Amino acid sequence: MTKIIIAFVALAAVVLFVLNQGGHVDMGGEHAAQESMKGGEKTEAPAAAPAAAAPAAAAPAAPAPAKP
Repeated sequence: MTKIIIAFVALAAVVLFVLNQGGHVDMGGEHAAQESMKGGEKTEAPAAAPAAAAPAAAAPAAPAPAKP
């Protein structure tokens, strides 16, 4: 069991070393990728669809004819 723990710690150290040698690594999460893709500009979310279209889509279908 201790061999597994030692191997995991050694592997984690090697992985962190390789990532840090590769350049800028931001472990802060998704926000960094979004800012770098957009050039740091803040953008608004797209507007929602008009509410008038929703009732037409929610209308119930005609009932099926009864079988004799």
